[in-house]
Amino acid sequence: RAGQRTRFKAFVVVGDHNGHIGLGVKCSKEVAGAIQGAILAAKLAILPIRRGYWGSKIGTPHTVPIKVTGKCGSVRIRLVPAPRGTGIVGAPVSKKILHYAGLEDVYTSSSGQTATLGNFAKAVFNAVLSTYTFLTPDLWKKTKFRQTPYQEHTDFLSTQKLKKRVEE
Repeated sequence: RAGQRTRFKAFVVVGDHNGHIGLGVKCSKEVAGAIQGAILAAKLAILPIRRGYWGSKIGTPHTVPIKVTGKCGSVRIRLVPAPRGTGIVGAPVSKKILHYAGLEDVYTSSSGQTATLGNFAKAVFNAVLSTYTFLTPDLWKKTKFRQTPYQEHTDFLSTQKLKKRVEE
């Protein structure tokens, strides 16, 4: 068209199907340049995700550990843990991203303008990354409880004779 420059935007997801995922975005005049730049950006943005269980802790982790949400633009997505064997219940874009992250069973719920592929992909990516923002009880540090001063010094206090105050 007259006066318009066409640009191609590529969104690339890289992952090892074992708890690491990266998302890359690149805009270029040519399709090949956009894809190559997005692959490079995705490889530089690889981050770990936390996986968990639904129900009993048998086998390998297969789902998100807790309910998490992600947001980008008007798109909000909620990832909910699912029982083993459920699969990824969601849109094709979210299925692909969650599969590359190594998640096997997840329920998804999204709202907003999800047809905007870029914002939808970024929202799913942000939701998956937010699994590491929560400290689950199995990762809590062991608490060492101390006795109160009254319990600690009870023997000393019980043997101490009460001194009566003598008024002059």
